[in-house]
Amino acid sequence: MTHGDAKADGRKSGRLTLYTGLGLVLGILVGAVLHGMAAGPAEAKEIAGYFTLCTDIFLRLIKMIIAPLVFATIVSGIASFGDTRAVGRVAALAMGWFLTASVVSLTLGFLVANLFQPGAGLALPLPEAGAQSGLKAASLNLRDFLTHVFPTSIVSAMATNEVLQILVFSIFFGSGLSVIDRRYADPMVHMIDGLARVMFAVTDAVMRLAPVAVFAAIAAVITVQGLGVLIDYGKFIGAFYLGLAVLWILLIGAGWLALGHRVVRLLDLLRAPMILAFSTASSEAAFPRTVEVLETFGVRPRVTGFVLPLGYSFNLDGSMMYQAMAALFIAQAFGIHLGVAEQFTMLLVMMVTSKGIAGVPRASLVVVAATVPMFGLPAAGILLIMGVDQILDMGRTVTNVLGNGLATAAVAQWQGEMDAERDAETDGSAEASAATSPLAPARS
Repeated sequence: MTHGDAKADGRKSGRLTLYTGLGLVLGILVGAVLHGMAAGPAEAKEIAGYFTLCTDIFLRLIKMIIAPLVFATIVSGIASFGDTRAVGRVAALAMGWFLTASVVSLTLGFLVANLFQPGAGLALPLPEAGAQSGLKAASLNLRDFLTHVFPTSIVSAMATNEVLQILVFSIFFGSGLSVIDRRYADPMVHMIDGLARVMFAVTDAVMRLAPVAVFAAIAAVITVQGLGVLIDYGKFIGAFYLGLAVLWILLIGAGWLALGHRVVRLLDLLRAPMILAFSTASSEAAFPRTVEVLETFGVRPRVTGFVLPLGYSFNLDGSMMYQAMAALFIAQAFGIHLGVAEQFTMLLVMMVTSKGIAGVPRASLVVVAATVPMFGLPAAGILLIMGVDQILDMGRTVTNVLGNGLATAAVAQWQGEMDAERDAETDGSAEASAATSPLAPARS
């Protein structure tokens, strides 16, 4: 990457961030107006359906990219490592970060919920035994998860965007390429490298639609629920976002220990995928752009291609904090006391059940619905927060993206897999990018 390319990337990223932010603000304003104009909930939902159509198309385009991009980047990365022991070291470093972050996230969620007691005072009666949350959680257990990790068909895994299954197959495929005769391996590696570049080009094209998709996503939510939803559950939402703020400080602090002052540059680059994740409440939507951002930062593709997909299944920091807070919110709302030992046990259970849930619809809600009955809490209590789940999902999703971006860069730094030349280019182009930004003042 030349200095001119780095400056061009900076300008493009800056414009995308600006337009996406404008789409977010405009979506809130338009949604508030339409919510006030709608004759009732049914009409508001009908109006929101038109916005949802745009968001659904965008997310479909993103999902179209995920499988070939994950496969190409992982296989290319492992094949370029050559030494399978290097892959093992990267995996060990990544899992060490993931497990530590999971414990911190869950513990912080329990602490915030106990400190602010967001559900206390509601004094709700226990729901009837037959009350249903509408979430399929009965099959969520460790045995099913472990068997589900290994695909019976890579075609099926790619068709359903099962990231963890694609990861497992790609590890085997990449390892196979690294040990066979180079006469046969090199042409295939070049072809897969080319596939990755093609998918990056497709990603650039799809991302041009991001501001429109963000506008549509937030407008649909506000049209149906209105701005009042932020007030009705204000204590819970406020406590949750305060907890996220503390978690961000801890994550960025850990990133500073690993990367030093360069973590500031990484956060600047991550703005665009984070805004996209926040607005659409979809980690998948931010995945392709996060890959590009990490490469621009200097993380070598073979590390990004391995660690980032792994993080999407094992490093969901925002989701784990949400699960802890949601479970205690339900207990507090129904006046059920959970002691320290029970909360600690719940933490361990969630540590296990939350792994590999990235592809499960409403995954965090499913984990909570599956866990709370084990501790005498009504699973149907999840209905209490389903009305504001979209608002909460936005926060936990953007935190997941931040955590995975920091984790991937930190692992690359520890493993000596940072491209120093490219990192210097991005640092050196920061001021030039800012100067050419649409928001920068003109110079005489």
